[in-house]
Amino acid sequence: MLLKRERELVVEYCRKLSEHRLTRGTGGNISALDRESGLFAISPSGMDYFEMNPEDVVVLNINGAKVEGDRKPSSETEMHRLLYERREDINAVVHTHSTFAATMACLGRDLPAVHYLIGYAGGDSVRCTPYAPFGSAELAEIARDGMEGRYAVLLGNHGLLAAGPDMRYAFDAAEEIEFVCELYWRAKCVGDPAILDGEQMGEVMEKFRTYGQKGRA
Repeated sequence: MLLKRERELVVEYCRKLSEHRLTRGTGGNISALDRESGLFAISPSGMDYFEMNPEDVVVLNINGAKVEGDRKPSSETEMHRLLYERREDINAVVHTHSTFAATMACLGRDLPAVHYLIGYAGGDSVRCTPYAPFGSAELAEIARDGMEGRYAVLLGNHGLLAAGPDMRYAFDAAEEIEFVCELYWRAKCVGDPAILDGEQMGEVMEKFRTYGQKGRA
């Protein structure tokens, strides 16, 4: 079986989407790239995550052609593929419909640095893109552009797209940006939250370089 480890990761983290309440039902999708072979594994379209097995995960090449797997790949395959094609620093992609990120996306608002953990996105804000139909080439291109220089982007009237050098980082980014979205929403219910400035976030990003056991956040 091609990309056995990547397929196992897709199954594991798709289940975590539900367990961590980052999506409902079969919403969202996850993929993992093996950059050496140029192949990536992506979750199948509309399949219950707790019934999914590694064999159900679809393997495609960097051009989007199916290489292995009987299932129909995620409707957002092109969104994942474009990131892998254009970003050498991205090897995993996590797309969620988490409540507070989707709320921000429905408001059409960028997420400012209301909390330092926004640094997981790789900067001092997370952009919100204009709306485009799900599964469309237009959405894939808008998402790619909105994530430029970042590891997360809010998809207008849709949800959250997060990415990273590995699956753990991509998933952590999705979870932390959801947390910051919730903080921003709750703070706005009371008043105007204080926003960290560029200098403060610069210090955060420098600390992130040496944080944790592997030298990164």
